[in-house]
Amino acid sequence: MASNILSIGKSALSAAQVGLSTTGHNIANASTPGYSRQVIVQSAAQSQNFGYGYVGQGTEISAVTRVYNEILAKQVVSSQSVSAGINAYSTQLNSIDNMLSDAAAGINPAMNDFFGSVQDLSANPSDIPTRQSMLSNAQSLVNRFQSASSRLNEIRDSINTQLTSTVSLVNTYAKQIASLNDVIDKAISATGNPPNDLMDQRDQLVLELSKQIKTTVVPQNQGSYNIFVGNGLPLVVGADTYALTTASNPTDPSRLEVAYQSKTKTTILGVDSLPGGTIGGLLQFRAESLDAVQNQLGQIALVLAETFNTQHAQGLDLNGKPGGALFTIPTPVVSSNNDNTGNAVVNSQIVDARSLTSSDYRLQFDGSNYKITRLSDKTVQSFASLPQTLDGLSFSQASGTMNAGDDFVIRPTQNAATGIKLTITDASKLAVGGPALSSATYITNTGTATISSPTAASSYSSSPMVGALGLTYNSGVPGTLTLAPSSQPVTVTSGGTSTTFPAGAAVTYTSGATITVGGLSFAISGTPTDGDQFIITPNITNGPGDNRNGLLLAGLQGQSTVQSTGSNSKISYSSAFSQLVNNVGNKTRELKVTGAAEAKVLEQATAAVQSESGVNLDEEATNLLRYQQAYQAAGKMMQIASQLFDVLLQLGR
Repeated sequence: MASNILSIGKSALSAAQVGLSTTGHNIANASTPGYSRQVIVQSAAQSQNFGYGYVGQGTEISAVTRVYNEILAKQVVSSQSVSAGINAYSTQLNSIDNMLSDAAAGINPAMNDFFGSVQDLSANPSDIPTRQSMLSNAQSLVNRFQSASSRLNEIRDSINTQLTSTVSLVNTYAKQIASLNDVIDKAISATGNPPNDLMDQRDQLVLELSKQIKTTVVPQNQGSYNIFVGNGLPLVVGADTYALTTASNPTDPSRLEVAYQSKTKTTILGVDSLPGGTIGGLLQFRAESLDAVQNQLGQIALVLAETFNTQHAQGLDLNGKPGGALFTIPTPVVSSNNDNTGNAVVNSQIVDARSLTSSDYRLQFDGSNYKITRLSDKTVQSFASLPQTLDGLSFSQASGTMNAGDDFVIRPTQNAATGIKLTITDASKLAVGGPALSSATYITNTGTATISSPTAASSYSSSPMVGALGLTYNSGVPGTLTLAPSSQPVTVTSGGTSTTFPAGAAVTYTSGATITVGGLSFAISGTPTDGDQFIITPNITNGPGDNRNGLLLAGLQGQSTVQSTGSNSKISYSSAFSQLVNNVGNKTRELKVTGAAEAKVLEQATAAVQSESGVNLDEEATNLLRYQQAYQAAGKMMQIASQLFDVLLQLGR
């Protein structure tokens, strides 16, 4: 019996010792990130039948387990991913908001100064210092556009750098998780007991992974994890790993995309495939905000430059010559897909800046038709041939052969604010006098047709008319117009379709059609009769006080010339920029509110996990005293058993 008591005491002593060790381990790791409180699972040892009944044989430790709630842990992982994505988006957008809303450094102050100097010049058109001041303000406006666009390009480059480092971090976490999967699996297979500390380390890695990318954990029977990222892409399967990588966009080599690297191929992932986490936030920011802001800024720059150039060409400078282009307008960027099998070269030109949107476009050829997609709203139009004009933008195939499946991306506005430049440096060439051209209908005409005021293109000043241009109507089926002189080709545009007639050829008459020749455009409308004549006359002189075109140039500031984002209406330059600033500000505030809400959700989910799995030092101190008392009691029991054994030995003598 004494030996039985000694054995029971020994088991109690051993259980108390394990309890003290486990409690001490909890206390030591109270501040360890990801550590889950551990407890001993203690049960009664199997009792023994002595005939008169079953007598207990002490206690035994069946396991040391961690207090871990899988449901709460998944909530933290999910919330962490969402919160990290919003924070990444918000941080990037906040820098754009600060740049655009700066009253001293924004576009609107420079625009107001520029048009203010145009008004000053209109009041004193012959004053050279006033002309020089206008050129100086024009250069300041150009510099402001370039500076803002350059800052956006820096942010774009920063996104590439962050994506590269974050993808590398994701792959590192994946390898570490897979390695722990292997060790944990082997440990459980060998002993049947879970290695709690290793499992905590793995869960902490999963939590860190969820900060970088949306993470889904699927526990396996043997204790390992399968990890899926994004919308279900396997990253870790047992001890095997897959990898993410970065790859250049097929139609924009400067733009890095996140790609999934399987055993056989690399697939570029779209922004919709990778929601959440830092990666998802960066991709969403670039697709939804950075591209849109840069495109809208470029749209404003293009429309301002094109409309000002067009109006400037209508006037005469101090030397009596037609006005040239004040601003250099960059051409749209056309990128072919790396996977194209044809060798076609696609060109795109801005035909009408007032109709230009802030969207990019995709041109695709399916073997018989050309599809042009406006990428901002996914609107698709199909055409049987090129060239075509859409949203003030022309699409044409310059050379080569386009095969089925070939596609091109056209970006008319993305780099426009960077590429805009000032072309006039001589103040005397500012064309505020005018008009450069005038038109008239002969009083002897018997028909009802009238001719519009001619409009000079910005290129007109390079080869202006040296004499009058006469037009005579010839009846017939169809009726035609004869031009004199007729040394240049003539293009007639009606209903979006353009027809070019060679120099000297009779031009088919269509009422209201736009007629373009030698850098000037006009329209004849109505019903002419045979022999009716019209004339366009160039002006070569203007008085020193002539400010007619200057007043029209100053009036451009208040005109509705820019296609509004999200509607079919047009607004002024300043209103367009204010709309851009307002949209960025609203989105920034939205992310701030949403981010604060998600941070609160994450805080609550983390608190729920900590309340169950975290170490409470007060509770552990209580356990320490409890196990200390149990240890002392077990020692006392063994002491009594020893004394009883000594008594039995003495009786035996």
